[in-house]
Amino acid sequence: MRDDLFSGKRQDQSVEDAIDWLRLIRSRRVGPTTFWRMLAEHGSAGAALKALPEVARSAGVPDYTPCPEGVVLAEMRAARAAGARLITGAMPSYPAGLRDLPDAPPVLWVMGDAGLLARPMVAIVGARNASSLGTRMARRLAIGLVEAGYVVVSGLARGIDGAAHEAALLSGATVAVQAGGVDVIYPPENAGLAAEIAARGLRLSEQPPGVQPLARHFPLRNRLISGLARAVIVVEAAARSGSLITAKDALDQGREVLAVPGHPVDARAAGCNMLIRDGATLVRGPEDVIEMLGKADRTQVGPRPEATPQPGALREGPAPRPARPNPPERAAPQTAALHRQILDRLGPSPLAEDQLIRDLALPAAEIAPQLLELELEGRIQRQAGGLLARLN
Repeated sequence: MRDDLFSGKRQDQSVEDAIDWLRLIRSRRVGPTTFWRMLAEHGSAGAALKALPEVARSAGVPDYTPCPEGVVLAEMRAARAAGARLITGAMPSYPAGLRDLPDAPPVLWVMGDAGLLARPMVAIVGARNASSLGTRMARRLAIGLVEAGYVVVSGLARGIDGAAHEAALLSGATVAVQAGGVDVIYPPENAGLAAEIAARGLRLSEQPPGVQPLARHFPLRNRLISGLARAVIVVEAAARSGSLITAKDALDQGREVLAVPGHPVDARAAGCNMLIRDGATLVRGPEDVIEMLGKADRTQVGPRPEATPQPGALREGPAPRPARPNPPERAAPQTAALHRQILDRLGPSPLAEDQLIRDLALPAAEIAPQLLELELEGRIQRQAGGLLARLN
């Protein structure tokens, strides 16, 4: 039963190790960044799971228990019932575009043609309350990009997202990244489109099957949309919108950002016009995108895990430990004082981790373990792009 849950015929990871990956990422207060750090420090997910209670105890969290195996086995049964398959960062089918992200999702649930993940992608995003002109532009862009060999990725939302998916489906070359579980369709009106994508394209999510999308899930989804793509095209977007969050993620990830201009008095064009003002490439049609990126090689596949290092073990077996000095041991009062310094410099507004390290004027190897402790205590939160925020 377990083998049916994996995507593709050849995998470089045992089922037992994949279960350990699921257990580690589903453990309380372990996000993607912490997952990769634990994996790098302990060599395997199994070893990280064994070390996690002691790490939590040292962070002042007593009686910490990692995610039980029964929980992830239930997740796997739910995925099988939904027709979803598992891809982990240790597998060659894992998308190359996500590997260089510091908060890359360790696991993905997919439904459809996972081979699309090996092809070059361009994201098309925009307003949910899109205009007729905006949806026509999204369709035109999607058709032109598919004809040029690209896969169109978007977020399965109404408006621009839906129009881009529908047009790209004419050639079956679209990937929908979902905020909730891969088997949970949101908005419900896109159920028919979602079924077509699962049949002729690909749907994916980092959330467990059955998870209903919440507000906090959408920024997480957005970073995957931009991470998968070589470029993000914003068709219509208000001055404050999720599409601009995706554009910001793209910039943080080193992707190209392009925007379709709109009328100055149309609120749906305000975000696009702002992006163009700030340096985004102006797009009049698919030709402008192809001129920037070139035509895609339809036979191109992403680099294999051996060729693309990831922070942590990407194949079965122990990974080499990072070549860095061990942080000096600190007495409890010194540790508490350092925690206070860190928390004093953090607030609800996110701060870049490298900026925090510069502010503290201490070695990164000394600060990193304290950040992990504070994260496990639930006092700070890691966000996309290497940002940190204080929770209490």
